Amino acid sequence: MVMVMKKSRPIVICLLLLLVITGIVLAAEFECKGERIERNGSTWGYAKNYSGSDYRIEKGSYTIAFVKKQGSKWRIEEAANNTLGWLNGSTIEKPNGSSWTSLSTAKSLCKGPDEIAAALWVLKQHNKL
Repeated sequence: MVMVMKKSRPIVICLLLLLVITGIVLAAEFECKGERIERNGSTWGYAKNYSGSDYRIEKGSYTIAFVKKQGSKWRIEEAANNTLGWLNGSTIEKPNGSSWTSLSTAKSLCKGPDEIAAALWVLKQHNKL
């Protein structure tokens, strides 16, 4: 029994290391803490509520996007008011309404409210982060 334990110890250590590394790799790049958006532990920007349920996403002193509630959907706009995408329930849609990806994909990028996670994912797809 002692020999079996000694042989399995390196395997157990490797499995534990794999779990730790996988947890680090799978951690979200962004995390919302109140209005503050953190990227890898440092303040990256802000998602400020500015009118009812609508948000303004700021990076530095610049507004880079708006997230506006329209009926049951969220419209994601760049600062110039061009629609970049939509959050429709658990689906992120392209501006033309075709399905783009699931909300769970956005949540793997950003740990925060659904509409902010979706907005950051869409902004990333448009190289606006």
